[in-house]
Amino acid sequence: MKYIPTIGLEIHSELSTNSKIFCTCPVSFGGEPNTRCCPVCTGMPGTLPVLNKTAVEYTVKAGLALNCEINSFSKLDRKNYFYPDSPKAYQISQFDLPICKDGGLTINTPEGEKFIRIERIHLEEDAGKLLHDGFDKYSLADYNRCGVPLIEIVTKPDLSSSEEAKEFVEKVRLMLLYSGVSDCRMEEGSMRADVNVSVRPFGTDELGTRTEMKNINSIKAIARSIDSEIRRQSEQLDEGKRIIQETRRWDDNKGESKTLRSKEDAHDYRYFPEPDIVPVTFTKEDIDILRNMLPELPNKRFEKYTTMLGLSESDANLLISSVSLSDFFESTTKECGNPKTASNFIIGEVLRKLNDNGLSSENIPFGGNVLGRLIKMIENEEVTATNAKKVLSDMFDTGKEPEVIVTENGYKVINNTSEVESTVKEILLNNEKAILEYLEGKEKTFGFLMGQCSKSLAGRGNPKVIQEILRNELNKRKGDI
Repeated sequence: MKYIPTIGLEIHSELSTNSKIFCTCPVSFGGEPNTRCCPVCTGMPGTLPVLNKTAVEYTVKAGLALNCEINSFSKLDRKNYFYPDSPKAYQISQFDLPICKDGGLTINTPEGEKFIRIERIHLEEDAGKLLHDGFDKYSLADYNRCGVPLIEIVTKPDLSSSEEAKEFVEKVRLMLLYSGVSDCRMEEGSMRADVNVSVRPFGTDELGTRTEMKNINSIKAIARSIDSEIRRQSEQLDEGKRIIQETRRWDDNKGESKTLRSKEDAHDYRYFPEPDIVPVTFTKEDIDILRNMLPELPNKRFEKYTTMLGLSESDANLLISSVSLSDFFESTTKECGNPKTASNFIIGEVLRKLNDNGLSSENIPFGGNVLGRLIKMIENEEVTATNAKKVLSDMFDTGKEPEVIVTENGYKVINNTSEVESTVKEILLNNEKAILEYLEGKEKTFGFLMGQCSKSLAGRGNPKVIQEILRNELNKRKGDI
């Protein structure tokens, strides 16, 4: 490598509170422009902000999930700058005393595990949104998003590639989802990232001049923007040009970035303590209460699934990749008592059905306990595995209980051995050639005959019973030779 890249991220995630950080306006996505704002969140003269307690608690929970220390004393500050999407001409944020500091997550790299440090997580208010009209060349401001509570997760410059950045963002997103503090819907802008990139010549320790790309709202785009910026800076250095510290705008459609403005430093924002909001203090007891409110996080579930429940690492990773899917698996396992069967059925059948219909795990129309009942019916030999797949499909399509579907469609396993014996004899009567092949030692023919018997019984025959009777009948013919 001629140049070594260094990457840092600033991940912004809106918090899933009911109201905004300093007023009672709703935070739900969408709505007609400028219909979800008030004098407080638009900073009208004479208004006073009141800090949302839940937003503070969610920030602490996020910090604990990301292995951060929680400052017992923190404060909010005014960050002064003028942008059209911020009507107050300042943002209430945190400067030198954020709520969370010194955390991090471990990611997997081709060289092994790597710990990515998190410098800080601070709480602030989101800005509005500019809507650009490319034809008439004007911009309009929508202030609905102003004042939505937002955390900013700032990493140390520990990332070295787009792949590392991609995995780190995915892990952060998963932690926030499990913690219940954010919906992390990147397509709606509730999670996005600023990407800081610099390159330096191989063999040197001094970091190069960094650039920043703002508000990238997909993990794929984050990776693409990093690769593009590494390539751009490397080409600049190859040509003997100097890298300028600046903020750039990433255009994912074109796969390129353009200069937006020169990069500000902290002193350019003229931070000072927010005079209208008292500092935030925590006792150890306060932090412990919030820590105990956290659910089981994905790393703990992965460990449980692989060590206690005996799942493979690939299956465990797939199950924990979604909070709803993991919860569904837990509920299924609790009902049926067989984690491996539950995992196989969910990964093999439930996910296939979801994929076929373009649905996510949040859209499963029945609870895990209902699937658990279906699995118990298989294990109790009340329904065959083949027909259980048909039952599952009907459960998706009709929402009916599995027991009802089994009864209505006659899927209940046939326990009458005389009916099975009669079917086996009929199949053998019509397959003399297969019988001869089996008697000549071609064992795979037995599978063919099993299939014919099962098909004739409409999948309702108990496979163990069919196999036993079929073996007996074939052995009789062997003795007749």
